[in-house]
Amino acid sequence: MSLTSTVADGAQVVTVNAQRIDAAMAIQFKEDMRTETDSGPPRVILDLSSVAFIDSSGLGAIVAVMKQLGKDRRLDLAGLTPMVEKVFRLTRMDTVFNLFDTLQDALDPEQLEH
Repeated sequence: MSLTSTVADGAQVVTVNAQRIDAAMAIQFKEDMRTETDSGPPRVILDLSSVAFIDSSGLGAIVAVMKQLGKDRRLDLAGLTPMVEKVFRLTRMDTVFNLFDTLQDALDPEQLEH
């Protein structure tokens, strides 16, 4: 699983450089995310703009990453493609995560107030 990570505006931005997060990749995704987010700012933004497909294993992996961050850190999601966003809404995970249309929206301080 290819992830890239940067720090911008006080948040760690982790970009998924893959088209799928599915059962075949879920374990590797969790391990790579744990490595990337082992330490860092209290806010992590997961940029999913390249991800076109996610299944229940991928969804579970993202939830596991959120839990692994602990209570003092939070995971926000940005750039969800229509199919991925649909999965989050159908499973009501949009009530668990803050979803942002774009990475820029996620980094906009005014968006955090809503």
